[in-house]
Amino acid sequence: MKIHEYQAKELFKKCNIPIPDGGVAFNPDEAKKVAKNLGGFPVVVKAQIHAGGRGKGGGVKLAGSMDEVTGIAGEIIGMNLVTHQTGPDGKRVKKVLVEQGLNIAKELYLSIIPDRATAKIVIMASEAGGMDIEAVAAETPEKIIKVFIDPLLGIQPFNCREVAFGLNLSSSVMRPFVSMLGSLYRLFMDYDCSLVEINPLVITAEDAVIALDAKVDFDDNALYRHKDILEYRDIDEEDPLEVEASKFNLNYIKLDGNIGNMVNGAGLAMATMDIIKLSGAEPANFLDVGGGASAEMVENGFRIMLGDKNVKGILINIFGGILRCDVLAEGVVHAAEKIGINVPVVIRMEGTNVEQGRKILAESGLNLTTATDMKDAAQKVAQLVTGQ
Repeated sequence: MKIHEYQAKELFKKCNIPIPDGGVAFNPDEAKKVAKNLGGFPVVVKAQIHAGGRGKGGGVKLAGSMDEVTGIAGEIIGMNLVTHQTGPDGKRVKKVLVEQGLNIAKELYLSIIPDRATAKIVIMASEAGGMDIEAVAAETPEKIIKVFIDPLLGIQPFNCREVAFGLNLSSSVMRPFVSMLGSLYRLFMDYDCSLVEINPLVITAEDAVIALDAKVDFDDNALYRHKDILEYRDIDEEDPLEVEASKFNLNYIKLDGNIGNMVNGAGLAMATMDIIKLSGAEPANFLDVGGGASAEMVENGFRIMLGDKNVKGILINIFGGILRCDVLAEGVVHAAEKIGINVPVVIRMEGTNVEQGRKILAESGLNLTTATDMKDAAQKVAQLVTGQ
């Protein structure tokens, strides 16, 4: 789950990680009130959406007076902000963060993520703060420092010093940086985060270490332990189909392709998406209904796929184990009867009660295409959609 920058900074403040003074505003008048409380100019007005690259898209601007604060807030709130992370459609801005301006001497990059290859937590840092870290990694990877932490031992002072020395920090900021990094690691672990990122982390002319930006993502599977974090969820920032799927405990991620696919099991879903691409089409979603799906879950998954206007065909690929093939067939038939099918549907299923499932589909009167294996299924749905 993603949260907004201002929400991430609330967590930072709670965990004793220095942030600029500021507050969130939902209209120009509220932005003006926040700016008055900051005690001076310049101030920064920052669009709040779940995407990076806001500055390049015109969503982060400096204000030197109260009139500029209200004017800029009025421009940003309500705008459709397009960045490299939003896609061409962009995202509508509904709120801004108004913060005090800082006397910046140096900008750094800092993040913490899990590294599955080593089963450790990795701290990544760079002196190239404020830039797209992907570009830094691609063009000048030597500028990125990586320090690996054993989660069973936790972060140690020497780990923090290794990062600090790698960033060429002066002795005057070494102590506050080490303290801040220790707090950031504890936040990452305590809240079951999948990412904590500060870009940029700034060193001011007064040698203060301050998180000028903040990005925090959480592991969805651990949110049951953090009811307070669930309150941060902003469904306006999520894809409507993904929100709908979450209501039925379906693992659904919308993609940009034209073939909707329903699978039971994440590994089989990944393989199905690969074989769709190899057959000349593009997957429109990741949808894992799970091993224990009911007919109702299958029906809801089918309905959600058909709700995507880009879907021109559907591939159902099920290996019946816990989810029996007859249960799958019943769900597909019920969904079709309720909402209708206006795109080609190819079904490949094997496993428990496969003959009963095929009989249910055959007797349904629906226009369905069956396949013998994964390759056959992917080729058939691609041919039906592309006409080739």
